[in-house]
Amino acid sequence: MTRHEKFATPTISEKEFVLATDLDGTFLGGSDEDRARFYKWIETNRDRIGLIFVTGRDPGHVSHLTRKEGVPRPDYVVGDVGTTIAKMGADHLLSPIDTLEQLIADSWDNATAMVQATLHRFPGLRLQSSGFRYRMSYDLDPATFDPEAVTAIESLGLDVLVSDNQYFDVLPKGVSKGPSLLRLLDHLDIAHGRTLVAGDTLNDLSMLQTGLPAVAVGGSEQALIDLLDATVSVYQANGIGVAGIAEAIIHHRLFGQNRKAA
Repeated sequence: MTRHEKFATPTISEKEFVLATDLDGTFLGGSDEDRARFYKWIETNRDRIGLIFVTGRDPGHVSHLTRKEGVPRPDYVVGDVGTTIAKMGADHLLSPIDTLEQLIADSWDNATAMVQATLHRFPGLRLQSSGFRYRMSYDLDPATFDPEAVTAIESLGLDVLVSDNQYFDVLPKGVSKGPSLLRLLDHLDIAHGRTLVAGDTLNDLSMLQTGLPAVAVGGSEQALIDLLDATVSVYQANGIGVAGIAEAIIHHRLFGQNRKAA
């Protein structure tokens, strides 16, 4: 073994534990003290812990969080509600993995203009300002929202995801957080049994139902909890945000003999 090989940083597939986590309400949730402690634990053990963000947020927002807000830099990002699959570099910029995104691009098939034209006539939806590649996201006003908007989009051969009673996402058929995460794990040869997924709203449902060790953190959307009650692989934590993730690491015994460090 060469000196370089001896001290080389392990690849994510070689690490003891991989955390694949939603951001808002989950990895960004909990008290300031809880987040500081948990983030420090991750940074101290980066040679043993892999980190994947699985979020509805766009690449620019994720880069800002890690560059300016003190959030640990992930190894990979499944962003835009599963429609972006990318590696994050040391410069905090995301590089899409073309071999994994091609299926997503093909499924979307340049549907942006068609989606906007279809939803223009429906009240209660306001297009978000982020730039989108393979999805469209709207803020939803439950007081004026017309559920027929869902039927209209599904008739186009696309999927609709309504979460937290305030977000309306239009996605390529069959594409969401869970399927995209599984494709990334398989692409990277990451063992499923060493990966914990964490979330708190309905847009995390497909991720929490992958069969991977999972946690719905404290304070999760009730509609999500109602759908997860019979899912044995999902631990329902009491702790909010990162405190709930720490509970689940211990519950699922995912960090070897030092799991109580979480």
